[in-house]
Amino acid sequence: MSANESVYNQHAENTEWTSKLKFYKDEVVILTGRLEEIASKNSGNDALAEVERYQNQLIIQRNNIDEIAHLVNLNEQALIEEIKSNPVAIDHRKVEYHAKEKELVESFETNFNNLREDFNRFASKWM
Repeated sequence: MSANESVYNQHAENTEWTSKLKFYKDEVVILTGRLEEIASKNSGNDALAEVERYQNQLIIQRNNIDEIAHLVNLNEQALIEEIKSNPVAIDHRKVEYHAKEKELVESFETNFNNLREDFNRFASKWM
């Protein structure tokens, strides 16, 4: 059984998620800059091994952001097509809820926030 949601509510969620993902993408850039600063100030093997680990994690997170943003964009495009195909009573019409996208965004946020906390502990040790 699939849940249904109004087109307007789903569009609002897509817009919110897109904004959040842009924020996280900007944050990846900031964390990468901090990581470069740590690498330039610390040449020991312990620090550099951790720097490499965080570099890899940030690359993975940037890819995750791009993939999730693409899925959200596809969902938004499907909403637009739904409206174009039948613009009558759009404010009352329901579409299948985008549960997959919601789960991906929520899981990503949890993982990214955990990574950020871990990174900040690491940065405070080496900066």
